[in-house]
Parts: sequence; structure tokens; C-alpha cells
Amino acid sequence: MNITIDVQDTESKVEVQVKGEIDAYTAPKLRETLFPLSEQENVTMVVNLTDVSYMDSTGLGVFVGLFKSVRAHNGQFRLEGLSERLRRLFDITGLADIIEIKSGTEGGLE
Repeated sequence: MNITIDVQDTESKVEVQVKGEIDAYTAPKLRETLFPLSEQENVTMVVNLTDVSYMDSTGLGVFVGLFKSVRAHNGQFRLEGLSERLRRLFDITGLADIIEIKSGTEGGLE
């Protein structure tokens, strides 16, 4: 089980591309990489999950924590590129009502 996390950190925006699976084995790496970035004041964090093939509840927990941390520091948090399966996971848990999600079928830049 592998995960790749590519981060582009500019002055006020953190763009993250995650590839692989997010589970109990890989979630700690994701948390270690992103939590320090989530504590920047007024940061906009965008996490692209287009290449994530699987995520369990451990991954959901990481994203809830990131969302709370970014918001606590007056920032914005968004997930992008979720497959139908991942989107359903966020819908079922009610997290889609709290976290901004741009689904994989919504192409283009804003």
C-alpha cells in the first residue's frame, strides 16, 4: 500500500496532489505532511484526489482534522477530483455538507 503526496506551497495557497490509497497505513504520512501546512494563517488548501483509488475512515479523519485546522487559522479548504466512490463516502458520512468538494466530473479552473 503506497501513497504519493506532491505539495506545491506558495505564499497563500497550498495545492496537494495525492496518489494511491489512503488507509490506516498511509494516513499518518498524509497527516504528517499536511498538518503543518494547514496551520498557516489565511491559507487556501486544495487537495486533489483524482488518483486516489481507495480511502477508509482513517483518511476521512485526516481530512476532517485538516479542514478544522485550516478553518481555525482563517483559511479555506477544498477537495477536488473525487471519484464517484470517494464522493459517496463523503456524502454518506455527511462530510460533503461541511467540506467544500469539487467532484472529478467538474473540470476546469475557477
